[in-house]
Amino acid sequence: MTFEAIRYEKQGDIALVTLSRPEVVNAFNVQMRDDLHEAMSAVRDDPGVRGVILRGEGERGFCAGADLTEFGSAPSQAVARSVRWERDLPGLILGTPKPIIAAIHGYCLGSGVEIACLCDVRIASVDAVFGMPETGLALIPAAGGTQILPRIVGEGRAMELLLADEHFDATVALRMGLVDEVVPRGRLLQRAVRRMTAILEAPDPALWAAKRSVGVGADMPLGQGLAMERRLAQRVSLS
Repeated sequence: MTFEAIRYEKQGDIALVTLSRPEVVNAFNVQMRDDLHEAMSAVRDDPGVRGVILRGEGERGFCAGADLTEFGSAPSQAVARSVRWERDLPGLILGTPKPIIAAIHGYCLGSGVEIACLCDVRIASVDAVFGMPETGLALIPAAGGTQILPRIVGEGRAMELLLADEHFDATVALRMGLVDEVVPRGRLLQRAVRRMTAILEAPDPALWAAKRSVGVGADMPLGQGLAMERRLAQRVSLS
């Protein structure tokens, strides 16, 4: 598969999806949204793909956020930002039944943090730098940042990150639970592949059920969530 703003390749049953605008630190634009939407749709529908690793190309970072140069062609910054997400890329990624690992290096800002938060596991290199600059641009996150980030790091910490407009390093991200592991830069992809390989030792029905139980259950009252868990557990046991 060939795209303009991402690269898509397969390594066995693992899809490697690479944000590929390194000249602008993989800034997220409409073309990248369209490409990523198509690639993730292919991942969802391809029985030969069991897991996904999402990463950024180039030395400088995973994704430096929204491409501000697109703002000039839209009526407002808010309109330009909403256009990037109107195909519901967050819903597509969150609804993908296959495990997704984000391999994060360098700058991971704004939309980059949001994309990473849509993944199931986040591994960062020691040089990773995070931040949510939207409020400083008179915006708020538009790809689930205000909803998914609190579920990962807690409401208080998420509020601090969203309001403060400050950068923080991988050590801080690990301590707050935004990332699950920090590794040397040169081992980032290798570690992501090893982690995914270990995850894929489990059968697909169990992986799907675990993702669905956590993802859907987070929006349910506890009793309903437990009932759904029981139904999924029975379904897996019969598969």
